[in-house]
Amino acid sequence: MKLSVETTGNGPDLVLLHGWGMNGAVWSPVLDSLSRDFRISVIELPGHGLSGYDPNWTDLDSWVEACLRAAPAKATWIGWSLGGQLAQRAALMAPDRIEGLVLVTASPRFVAGEGWPHAMALNTLMQFARALSRDHHQTLERFLSLQVQGDEAARETLRLLRQDIALRPEADPLALEQGLELLRTVDLRPGLGDIRCPTLWLFGERDTLVPADVCDELERLMPAAEILILQGCAHAPFLSHPRPCLRALKHFLGSDHA
Repeated sequence: MKLSVETTGNGPDLVLLHGWGMNGAVWSPVLDSLSRDFRISVIELPGHGLSGYDPNWTDLDSWVEACLRAAPAKATWIGWSLGGQLAQRAALMAPDRIEGLVLVTASPRFVAGEGWPHAMALNTLMQFARALSRDHHQTLERFLSLQVQGDEAARETLRLLRQDIALRPEADPLALEQGLELLRTVDLRPGLGDIRCPTLWLFGERDTLVPADVCDELERLMPAAEILILQGCAHAPFLSHPRPCLRALKHFLGSDHA
């Protein structure tokens, strides 16, 4: 089972991975600018957008392996939210293939726990899981609202998210269910210190799903990584604030174009 990949631009390779319930269209505000300097491979996660879903893909590694099969031999990976977890794991599974990481409002662990308070409450995620089994359309709509909550451009960002979801086929319900299970269970903190490639963490100042306060913990776990908090943003900064997001990306990537 192959994943959907859309390639554009010329130059060093970049892989873009979207988040749970979304599709590759969410990258449209930054795609044209990035493609002036890079060859972009937009990979749609298993069961999302135009990608098929294999019921045997039941853990994070199987999702990552599917992405690695679809990706260029060497690239910098940019992962948003759940896509950021896949990118982190890819850097551990195939370090020779990952030249750099940009982790956009991502986290090594998405749910709060002992010693990890700056994350989503487990009960909130469990409520999503229960609601998903009843009505996945309504659950996705609620998730979209949470992603823009607090953003100074919340209304426009929500409009863009809805628009982008409508451009591709609906996500497979089984993939949505398994994706939520990954968000609930995956904890990549023990391996962060083993990631050797250059890494940039990008956070939204007003993000309620991945609070920017997690930066303090990440500085301890990955002291060599760059960390930047984008002001006024919530969970989707490349949609709500594409210009500062692009400036941060291009500075990290060493692009000649502003």
